[in-house]
Amino acid sequence: MLCACSGEQFKFDEPQQSPESLATRDFSASGLSSRTVGDWESKLEDIHVDEAESTLKEALSLNYEEARALLGRLEYQRGNLDAALQVFQGIDIKALTPKMIKAIVERIHYRKSRSKGEIVPPSVMSMHSVSLFVEAILLKANSLEELGHHREAAKECRIILNIVESALPNGMPEGIGEDCKLEEMFHKALELLPALWSKAGLLDEAIASYRRALVRPWNLDPQNLAGMQKELASMLLYSAVEARHPLPASPQSNIEEAILLLLVLMSKVACGEIKWDEEIMDHLTYALSIVGQFELLAEHVEQALPGVYTRAERWYLLALCYSAAGQNEAALNLLKKVSGCSESKNKPHIPSFLLGAKLCSQDPTHAQEGINFARKVLDLADHQNQHFIGQTHKFLGICYGNAARVSLSDSERFLLHTESMNSLNNAALNRNEDPEVMYSLGLENMVQRNLGAAFDNAIVCSEMMAGNTVKGWKLLALVVSAEQRFRDAQTVVEFALDVAGRIEKLELLRLKAFLQIAQEQPKQAIETYRILLSLIQAQRDIQAKNPEQTHIFKSEVLAERNLELAAWQDLADIYTKIGSWGDAKICVDKAKLIENVV
Repeated sequence: MLCACSGEQFKFDEPQQSPESLATRDFSASGLSSRTVGDWESKLEDIHVDEAESTLKEALSLNYEEARALLGRLEYQRGNLDAALQVFQGIDIKALTPKMIKAIVERIHYRKSRSKGEIVPPSVMSMHSVSLFVEAILLKANSLEELGHHREAAKECRIILNIVESALPNGMPEGIGEDCKLEEMFHKALELLPALWSKAGLLDEAIASYRRALVRPWNLDPQNLAGMQKELASMLLYSAVEARHPLPASPQSNIEEAILLLLVLMSKVACGEIKWDEEIMDHLTYALSIVGQFELLAEHVEQALPGVYTRAERWYLLALCYSAAGQNEAALNLLKKVSGCSESKNKPHIPSFLLGAKLCSQDPTHAQEGINFARKVLDLADHQNQHFIGQTHKFLGICYGNAARVSLSDSERFLLHTESMNSLNNAALNRNEDPEVMYSLGLENMVQRNLGAAFDNAIVCSEMMAGNTVKGWKLLALVVSAEQRFRDAQTVVEFALDVAGRIEKLELLRLKAFLQIAQEQPKQAIETYRILLSLIQAQRDIQAKNPEQTHIFKSEVLAERNLELAAWQDLADIYTKIGSWGDAKICVDKAKLIENVV
C-alpha cells in the first residue's frame, strides 16, 4: 500500500515544488518509475478529479479517502490551492477521526508490547494512513491560510490536536517518528495553530493554543519549544488580553505567567540548552520593570554569558537596575568602573557617563563627580550624539548648583552659581521644549534669588506640563513662598494636591505644613502632619494585607519611610517650640524607631 509517510523529509510550507515531489517518491517506492509517474501526472492534468481518484485507486491500491488525500497533496504542491481544497473537502475526516485515534492507540500499545508477541488486528488503520490523513488536514489548513481564511484554517488545524491529544493524553512517546511522519506534522500543527488564531485576531484563542501546546511533553525540539514559550510570553505581555489560566494552581496574571516563562528560558540559556536570544532578555527586562523587580533583573544581567555584553554595557545595565531599585550608590560605583583605568583603551561608553551625571545631580554630596561625568560627555559628544548635549548641560547645571550650595568659599560659590546658570541656559537653548530643563532653571534662579526669572520659569514649566504634573505647581509654590506670599503658595499647593500621586501628595502635604508654620499656624500644621501620617499608615495596612506586593516598589516604600521620619522630626520641632515637651518626646521616639528600621 502506498505510504504517505516515507522516511524522506519534505516541506509543504511552499505550494510550488520541484518535479521530484514526495508524491513522485511515493510512486517510485510502489514500483513505478519516475518516467511512468511523469506520464501519469500529465494525464491527471487533463482529467476530472473523480477520474483522477479512480486512476490513483487502481494504480496504487488506495481506498477512496487515501486517494483524495494524495491527490490533494499533489494539487497543493502544484500551487492549485482552490483545487486542493476541493479535493480535501471530499475527505470525511469526522468519520475517520475515531479510526485514526484507535490506530494511534493500538499501534503505540503494540510498539510497547511487541516483545509479548501481541499482534495488531488487520482492521486497525496503519500509522502511514493516519499520517497521510493528518497531512491532508494540515495542507488544507495551509491552503485556507494562504487564501486568507485564517479562522477556518485554525479550526482545521485544531482537528489534528484533538485527534493526537485524544490518543496520547500523556504526550508523545519516544520513537514514534522513526517510521512515520505523524510526529513531524503534529509539531507543525502545534506551532501553526496559535499563529492562525493571531492572524484571525482571536488572541485569547492564540494564548490558549500556546498553553495547550506547552502543557504536555510533545518531544518538541528544544529550540522550537523555546520559541513557543517566548511567543506566549510576548503575547501575554503585549496583547492587552487578560487570559486567565484554567488550571487552579497556575499564575494569577498575564505578567506573572510571562515572567515565569521567561525565567525558564533564561535558565535554559544559562545551561546551554538553547542559544542566546536577546529578545528573551528584552521581554524579561520589560516584565520585571513593570512589577518593580529590578534586583532580580540585575541578577539575570550578571548571569549573561561572557561575550553577550561588553564590560561597559554590563556595568551600565546593572547600574540602570540598581538605580531603578533606589540603590544609587551601588549604581554609581558601577559607573565609576566604566570611566576607570581598565576601560581607558576601549571605546568610551557615553550613556554610562550621562547616567552617572544624572544620578550625581540627585545627590549634592556627589556634585563634583557629576560635574566630571558631564564634562566627559561634552568632551566626547560628536555630531552623532548631539541629542545628549541638552541633557548633559542640564545635569551639569544642577551639579554646579549643588556644588555651590555646599561650598565654603564665597568666591568659589559665585563661580559655581555662574557656571550653573550658564549650563542651564545652554540646556534651555538645546532643549527648549523640555519642562525638566525649565524646572531646573527656575529652581536655580530661585536659589540665587532671581525671583522674577524664577516665576517666569515656573509659569512656562507649568504650561509645558499642561498643569497635569506636580513639579510645575511645586516650583511655583516655592517661588511664591520665596517672595513671602505664603497664603498664595498654600493655594498653589492645594491645586497641586488634586493632581498628585501617592508619594507626591505626601511631599506636598509636608510643604503645606511648612507654609502653615511660616504663617504661624502650628495647630493647622500639626493637623496637616496628622493627615500625612494617616495616609502612610493606611498604605502600610494595605501592604500588610497583600504582603506579596510589598517588594514590588521598594523605592516607594523607602520614600514613604523617609517622609514619615521627616514628619515625626518636624512635629517634634513644632511641639518643642510651643512647649509641649511630652508630645515632643513621643515624636522623637517615633522618629528613632523608624530610623532604626530604615
